[in-house]
Amino acid sequence: MYLVGEALVGDGAELAHIDLIMGDKDGAAGTAFANAFSQLSMGHTPLLAVVRPNLLTKPATLVIPKVTVKKESQVNQVFGPVQSAVAKAVADSMEEGVFKDIDIENTVILASVFIHPTAKDYNKLYRYNYGATKLALRRAMEGFPDSATLLYEKDRHAHPIMGFKVPRLWNPPYLQVALDLVDMNHIRKVLTALPENDHLIIEAGTPMIKKFGVEVISELRKLRPNSFIIADLKILDTGNLEARMAFDASADAVVISGLAPRETMEKAMNEAKKTGIYSIIDMLNVPDPAKVIKSLTLKPDIVELHRAIDAEDSAYRWGDIEAVRKAAGKKILVATAGGIKVDVVKAALKAGADILVVGRAITMSKDIRHASEEFLEELSMEEIDQFRVMTDF
Repeated sequence: MYLVGEALVGDGAELAHIDLIMGDKDGAAGTAFANAFSQLSMGHTPLLAVVRPNLLTKPATLVIPKVTVKKESQVNQVFGPVQSAVAKAVADSMEEGVFKDIDIENTVILASVFIHPTAKDYNKLYRYNYGATKLALRRAMEGFPDSATLLYEKDRHAHPIMGFKVPRLWNPPYLQVALDLVDMNHIRKVLTALPENDHLIIEAGTPMIKKFGVEVISELRKLRPNSFIIADLKILDTGNLEARMAFDASADAVVISGLAPRETMEKAMNEAKKTGIYSIIDMLNVPDPAKVIKSLTLKPDIVELHRAIDAEDSAYRWGDIEAVRKAAGKKILVATAGGIKVDVVKAALKAGADILVVGRAITMSKDIRHASEEFLEELSMEEIDQFRVMTDF
């Protein structure tokens, strides 16, 4: 058997990222160690980690560049500060008792190191790679992350090198701004005015998609690259095809009509699950939403209890929320839509709503930003720092 560890430390061109495997010499790790040592690859030549010339670290460690080494300056960085940093981190870890109860003479480590081609600062290269190696070793020994930590953290931040977020809905309640608009100039005005907020969702409404096509989502994405964007297709047929269309257009969620045949709903939900986007069933004009949800083998991520614009003199559908949750038999989010005003937000949340869908009260307001901030204030939710660098464990 072997252990696996990973750590990212630092920033800029000298940022260090260590991936490592540690295991017995007579096991899979030992075989990989011998093969890597004896079968050289141009630009990725492995080298034994030494604290200084003639002083091999223990356990024996192989440093393997994961970025192709092309220039003399990179060669010097690998054979100098990086090699020394990895070796010293392993030696210090031994001294600190990290390898307690492990036979260090029968153990090998393979450490894959990242060196950016533009890195220059030897001091930072040493310090960052030292820190990353020590952290990766400790994590390997501790089996980090455990399942609970992984599930808790996976939707709470973005990879710092990506440069953008792929938001997930893990911290309700949310304000969903429905763009049921057909004037592109007004759409841009709304998107520009809306505040950047982790609890704000953008919906490409059905009228917008009917006029501009599903590719309008790509245009919304240009203005709001980090936003959670819903494609309100209200799918009634060809469920898998239309869900895939929403995914291809970079939507984070797709809306299926609760009036669609069960087979269509399940095909759309299955396609959404395969592509990693949320499935939403809109219960507009559905008399018994809970009955529909109970009939489905596959359940949606979100159920939207929707009061039609043409029926806004009728009561809100909040009374169905708990029945829908019970019918789902699993954790789902429930949205409520249809003429939502600021003064009813608290009542909707008290009834159990996770998402408040608001259209004209924001998009047709004279002060779009102020109107949206009024709704967000009613949610009473703090902002989320999704760009944490995960060295805080």
